[in-house]
Amino acid sequence: MTSSSTSAPANTTGPGGTTLVYGKGSGSQPGHTLRVYADLRCPFCKRVERGLGPVMEKLAEEGRVTLEYQFATFIDDGAGGTGSLCALSAVGAASDVGAATAQRYIRALFASQPAEDDDAFADTGVLLRLAEEVEGLRGPDFDRKVTEGFYLPWARRVSAAFESSGVTGTPTVLLDGRPVTVINPMGYAVTPEAFLAELNLD
Repeated sequence: MTSSSTSAPANTTGPGGTTLVYGKGSGSQPGHTLRVYADLRCPFCKRVERGLGPVMEKLAEEGRVTLEYQFATFIDDGAGGTGSLCALSAVGAASDVGAATAQRYIRALFASQPAEDDDAFADTGVLLRLAEEVEGLRGPDFDRKVTEGFYLPWARRVSAAFESSGVTGTPTVLLDGRPVTVINPMGYAVTPEAFLAELNLD
């Protein structure tokens, strides 16, 4: 098996495999890229995932966009702990099971996101328990990778890539490099209708 220090999960792209990819962008207007910058411990990212995650996923499944995730771990520094990094490592293990499986696991993590000052995601037992909510995810290979922190070196590369991306906060969403509004002035996700209107993919 390839050393965990250099390995990148399946369904990744970019230098060092630091971007998680979902969808092929092979629809009537191929080539659109919807890039999401998020931290798995970020409460505002949770709001966007809850309100717009299924919409973005559907666009990717329809081939209208390629969905790319660039994850950050800065809340580990700000709030203390290693939960963002450990959860990201587990997402890498989920991506090896399948791109759609990783999407469902990301959703499960956000749905059960602890308070920002609670480092629960640093507990591999918590990460494995949440994986039970995703059909077909738990298995010897996934469990070992999570328990051993197999993708922690990759997660650190992903974090470094975010730090050098020029993006200063999460959630940030770009359509073909153009910023798209995902949080309203009240701090909640915009409506799916407003989001789709701003994307203007039709």
